[in-house]
Amino acid sequence: MTKKQKKVLYRIIVAAILMVALAFVPVEGYLKFALYLIPYIIIGCDILRKAALGILHGEVFDENFLMAVATVGAMLLGVYNEANGMEGEFAEGVAVMLFYQIGELFQAVAVGKSRRNISALMDIRPDYANIEDETGNVEQVDPDDVEPGTVILVQPGEKIPIDGVVTEGNSTLNTSALTGESVPREVGVGEEVISGCVNISGLLRIRTTKEFGESTVSKILDLVENSSMKKARTENFITKFARYYTPAVCYSALALAIIPCVINLMMGNPAGWSTWIIRALTFLVISCPCALVISIPLSFFGGIGGASACGILVKGSNYLEALAQTKYVVFDKTGTLTKGVFQVTEVHAVPEFIRTFQNVCQPECITSEGFCNTEQKAAENILLELAAYVESYSNHPISKSLKEAYGQEIDKAKVSNVEEIGGHGVTASVNNHTVAAGNFRLMGRLGITPEENVGVGTVIHMAVDGAYAGYILISDVVKEQSAEAIAALKAAGVKKTVMLTGDGKKTAAHVAGLLGVDEFRSELLPGDKVNAVEKLLAQKGNKEKLAFVGDGINDAPVLSRADIGVAMGALGSDAAIEAADIVLMDDNPMKLALAMRISGKCLRIVYENIIFALAVKAICLVLGAFGIANMWIAIFADVGVMVLAVLNAIRCLKVKV
Repeated sequence: MTKKQKKVLYRIIVAAILMVALAFVPVEGYLKFALYLIPYIIIGCDILRKAALGILHGEVFDENFLMAVATVGAMLLGVYNEANGMEGEFAEGVAVMLFYQIGELFQAVAVGKSRRNISALMDIRPDYANIEDETGNVEQVDPDDVEPGTVILVQPGEKIPIDGVVTEGNSTLNTSALTGESVPREVGVGEEVISGCVNISGLLRIRTTKEFGESTVSKILDLVENSSMKKARTENFITKFARYYTPAVCYSALALAIIPCVINLMMGNPAGWSTWIIRALTFLVISCPCALVISIPLSFFGGIGGASACGILVKGSNYLEALAQTKYVVFDKTGTLTKGVFQVTEVHAVPEFIRTFQNVCQPECITSEGFCNTEQKAAENILLELAAYVESYSNHPISKSLKEAYGQEIDKAKVSNVEEIGGHGVTASVNNHTVAAGNFRLMGRLGITPEENVGVGTVIHMAVDGAYAGYILISDVVKEQSAEAIAALKAAGVKKTVMLTGDGKKTAAHVAGLLGVDEFRSELLPGDKVNAVEKLLAQKGNKEKLAFVGDGINDAPVLSRADIGVAMGALGSDAAIEAADIVLMDDNPMKLALAMRISGKCLRIVYENIIFALAVKAICLVLGAFGIANMWIAIFADVGVMVLAVLNAIRCLKVKV
């Protein structure tokens, strides 16, 4: 508890003790009023002050006004009753204020706990940065004061305060505060690191590349802290509802206090002012909209906080609400459903290469009759080696994948006469043998007929000394969780999943079939992806939402056009955080299904609270108007319902992964 909350608790305890004690004190009349006024002032002084300030500022109809009118009215009515020889309503007046304060304290503690939980889960803001001077002394400075290009020191156990590049040291980083995943990340010299990660093992020297305000940690914290600015339609409805509801019940209570009494007087009966005024005051207490005004925003706040703990950053409760209405999910392929990393998946050497190129292959692997599996593997290794050598001067991703697959140091002195032919491939001399590596067009240019229909992926055809030697297949590897993610989305109620890619139709069809995607569009340019999403938007219903999931860097136009833009695997990507409505901080497509589950749970709790609060209040209002419900039932209808709604709302913080 905060100091302010503790003070309220002490006031509640003192007022409760005094109220119980006064119940056993045999006093009547004005003395009884004076004694009950003591606990009333102790417990209700701040509510009365807020109500008075609200009236002065023109903001009359709020919960403070309702409580002030109801309890002051009850106390004054008690004085009237005591003066006329009847039982006063002092105890009920104090009890209403007491239990209202108990409910407010409970709500404040619950919200504070929610904020602390979110703060703990998002405890990534660094307090300082270490800068080493020329003498070797380390000084702790404010991260805001660190200029880009400064070398900072991050010791084991400390958070990385600013994005940068490792200049010295090797270590393991804990990224769980950003991604929700416990798997550590290994980093070394030359690798980029982002703020918010915790250095686990080694000492790191990092050259900063950004200012603190532009670093990943600052952007993420700003995103979470400002998420409440973008309210869901349900929140906006409750705000508007309360704006009209509160004055309506105040005027209704006034009518309830006056009209029946006037009718009684017109009929020649006793007016019954005391009876109808106490009913009107009870009506006011019951009608207080605290349960709705407090629990609905708290539910969305808890949902956003629970999602943040799982590495899912939601920019506003409107997007969290929209997720539950998502029926169409469109994926970019590369980097979203696949790893976006080219790997050699197959090497195939034709028999003729083994038989006719014995001076390149190992002679002991070749026989006059043919070759065995061992000899085939040896020939494939030679083919991969030749491909790595001929591509050794290129920085193309495919060239890099060939060199990585070869995995050995390349002696570039063995390579000469390198010629890169745009859109075709590369030719070069390797150990005095002419080697060509490229696509189908390159083979045609050399007058060589390559094999066709060799597999799915990028095919590198190989020719050695003018003869076709085989091919190497390079594919973008599908993520392990992608198929499971598609199935989970369909189970969550998604009607159609679509994959968009710039790859050829054959590759796209293979990946779509592998993952169970309903539809795919292939050979698309970035502008074509926007057009594809436009067509899908035209197909969906008015209340249905379409989400586009991309890597957040080259998909910004599509992310902006979709109802919900989701950036996948955007750890450290400024473009993703800026363009998307929801950011999945790790590379796991299953997080989208988890986000939809969180959204569904959050909305379910919101609707539960709305229905429960309105139903209980409606019943109690009717009972109060007919004199069946007294002040004690009114206290339950207000404070009890609020406490139960808040308890239900904080369930949004708990997420089952």
